[in-house]
Amino acid sequence: MTFDWLDILTTVLGLIYIWLEYRASIWLWLVGIVMPALDIWLYYTHGLYGDAGMACYYTMAAIYGFLFWKYKKTRKDHREIPIIHMPGRYYMPAIVGFFLAWGVTYYVLITWTNSTVPLLDAFTNALSFVGLWALARKFVEQWLFWIVVDVVCAYLYINKGIPFKAGLYALYVIIAIAGYFKWKKMAKHIEI
Repeated sequence: MTFDWLDILTTVLGLIYIWLEYRASIWLWLVGIVMPALDIWLYYTHGLYGDAGMACYYTMAAIYGFLFWKYKKTRKDHREIPIIHMPGRYYMPAIVGFFLAWGVTYYVLITWTNSTVPLLDAFTNALSFVGLWALARKFVEQWLFWIVVDVVCAYLYINKGIPFKAGLYALYVIIAIAGYFKWKKMAKHIEI
């Protein structure tokens, strides 16, 4: 097995990213711009076309997330937006958005690529759309989406010969569990 320098570099950036996300640091978004830009090539060369496309979305979503966290203030006192639980009114749109994105991504993968894992590749991409949106809004539940995405991605990357990324996503599962409990605790002390 040969090791890909891009696999290693993006894994290191991924570790920095998840550490910053765990700390709820706005700097996660800057790493979140660079890392997926590099991931586009990594995933494309390994036949993970959905993930390559998703990396394009991640880059754009990181720009949105940075601007949202930087400039979106609470209406009451212009403080930074707080970490909160996802309001109930967002669940149905998130579910519908997930299934729509899964179907569209799956269709694109089976129609225009030679993907060998279109169902799972489309699944992780669709749930990642929802996860990034929830992260940008600082919803505690974003971690639950990432736990599922990370488990499936670790499996996919092992099978596709991207071992460092697979290890990173396995580690992400553990950090996402810890992040969920940390953010849940942080959200308890915030009045909305």
